[in-house]
Amino acid sequence: MILTITLILSVLVSINFLLLRFSCNKTPNKTTSERPVVFRIENEPIMLAPTGS
Repeated sequence: MILTITLILSVLVSINFLLLRFSCNKTPNKTTSERPVVFRIENEPIMLAPTGS
């Protein structure tokens, strides 16, 4: 009984790994020469609201 359950679970796990291995989307690596856009924040004084405490 335990041997049957172990065997069934092992088969299901191996089928799961095979499906996971062969069903992955194979996307090509895109190598872009464009530089990422970086937003620079100028040093402005930060106005904080009064908290009342």
